[in-house]
Amino acid sequence: MSKNYLDQLAEMVHCRRWQDMPEAARCAAKNVVLDTIGAILAGSQLPENAAFAQLAAKLGGKGTASIFGHSAQVPALFAALVNATAGVALEVDEGNRLGGGHPSVHVTPGAIAVAEELGLSGTEVLMGIILGYEVISRIGTGTSVRPEVHSHGTWGTIGSAAATARLMGFDEARIRQAMNLSMSMSPANTWTPCLEGATIRNLYPGRSSFQGIMAAHLVECGFSSIEDGPDDLYGGILGKGFDSESVVKGLGEPGKYRIQQNYFKLHACCLYNHPVLDAVQALHEREGFVAGQVAQVQVIVPSIALTMSNPAPQNMLAAKFSIPFAVASALVLGRTGVGAFLSERVANPQVLAMAQKVKVTADEAMNLRRYDYPAARVSITLDNGQVFEESVTVQRGDAENPISQQTLEGKFAELSRDVLGEDKTLRVMELVRSLDKLSDIRHLTRLLRVS
Repeated sequence: MSKNYLDQLAEMVHCRRWQDMPEAARCAAKNVVLDTIGAILAGSQLPENAAFAQLAAKLGGKGTASIFGHSAQVPALFAALVNATAGVALEVDEGNRLGGGHPSVHVTPGAIAVAEELGLSGTEVLMGIILGYEVISRIGTGTSVRPEVHSHGTWGTIGSAAATARLMGFDEARIRQAMNLSMSMSPANTWTPCLEGATIRNLYPGRSSFQGIMAAHLVECGFSSIEDGPDDLYGGILGKGFDSESVVKGLGEPGKYRIQQNYFKLHACCLYNHPVLDAVQALHEREGFVAGQVAQVQVIVPSIALTMSNPAPQNMLAAKFSIPFAVASALVLGRTGVGAFLSERVANPQVLAMAQKVKVTADEAMNLRRYDYPAARVSITLDNGQVFEESVTVQRGDAENPISQQTLEGKFAELSRDVLGEDKTLRVMELVRSLDKLSDIRHLTRLLRVS
């Protein structure tokens, strides 16, 4: 009897070894871990996340898993919950266009927390992350998500469960069971909190990390699962259909791990802004106009991004999900990083005036899972009637349009140095570069705590 897709995923999670990994996948995993740690550290300093860290210490009690950017050590469930929530708060966490979503922020915080509790090595952590990432992205590939559903947190749960089960030494049958259990525990979210800027949205990856770890422990408790969790959830509730064949297409092919095919964010906002902003920046650099000359900006995006057309967002998170605001910030301030979306920037009158000039329409053929068709088109009209046009198929930072190692490490340093200081920032980079040589992950995580 041939194995179905869940059996194949469970077999992969159980059987793959570090020596099976191509060098490109090993390097990619280390870079993804570094980038995710940077996003967590920077996000950890927001007031609500600092308060959340204190709450986790109160509710969770003493443990051995670190809350990054703070002093507390709590049980892995609570460390994963808080760290993953902080990691998405500034919209600088990596993602994957092939499966959609942000696999690392759903799997890395939990994998590190579980490994801290178990005293596992850097290699074991990396394998959990690579394989959990693979499961998340592939389940995303198989799903035709409903347009009103925000997939953040849903696909991540099964990857967190897979990584935890791997780290806990489960066999194939129990890995499969953990994945199925996690699907019945998966969060269901809409886009509304993002568009309104409700920061409860930031809890999505925290919840998926928490529930994924819990699913593995529930296996140990003896809980039973349904036979096919992903199809049950995505076949008609959160998705318009689930294609299990596409989930395992190419599974096991050398050099095809999804963690190698990710993207890193260079703009601190939703991915749907990124091809647009790349086009705007390219036009500005090439044509040399100034913001005061711009009469109108026409932006064409995938239809799903039409909801991101509000030119007057009311807060930081909503601004990160506003294409007009992001474009205006790029033109007026020349900034698209974390500082461009801070609360004091949201009310900037010059930026808001420019945002009113940005018109957003859709092209039904656009889809960020495609690499053979533009992801955005931008047309800028000046007040003298000149028109400049640019299209972008692959945003900068994607594996198909990569950035240098220096740029990636520079991003990490910028996100981390205010939290850790210069010396610890450099030390963390050094340890992550050689993570596969680390005998105990706690040598790294102790550097991520601050008093």
